[in-house]
Amino acid sequence: MARLKIAQDPAADDILSTDPFGLLVGMLLDQQFPMEHAFRGPAKIVERFGSIDPGKIAAADPEAFADLCAMPPAVHRYGRSMGGRVQQLATVVRDEYDGDASRIWSTASATAELLKRLKALPGFGEQKAKIFASLLAKQLGVQHDGWREAIGPYAEDGSFRSVADVVDEESLQKVRNFKKAAKAAAKAAQA
Repeated sequence: MARLKIAQDPAADDILSTDPFGLLVGMLLDQQFPMEHAFRGPAKIVERFGSIDPGKIAAADPEAFADLCAMPPAVHRYGRSMGGRVQQLATVVRDEYDGDASRIWSTASATAELLKRLKALPGFGEQKAKIFASLLAKQLGVQHDGWREAIGPYAEDGSFRSVADVVDEESLQKVRNFKKAAKAAAKAAQA
């Protein structure tokens, strides 16, 4: 895998760069929480649980795992509930992809199939699936014919819309600025 710099923390980015399930968990946690903090979640899990292995996480005691995710600094703003969601995701990866998260994208024959698989994951809707597919395409080279059309605006070069475009601190700030402007425009449209 390529060297990712999403979490803006070397240890956390190392997990994202070397462990496909860690990257998938980071994407799962990227909601209602600052992006770089969400992508530091897998490193916190490794530090506290000793592993980011989906089989081990799926088999863990749910209460103990939820406690681990909620312990300050929490893995997510909603640490206990997201701990449960991480376990649900781990169970799907264990049961449907033989414990290898990369099989979600490496065995997909087209972007449409990849998006369908991603949307079927716990915590992944249409938008999150497209953002993750864009991240895979832009930073890891997972590109099928017509991927840009299938993913839409998140696939645009230089768009700085999402985590797919974060490669350093400067690009992280550009994504933050884009999101802030989009929220302001949506609020103004409601007024």
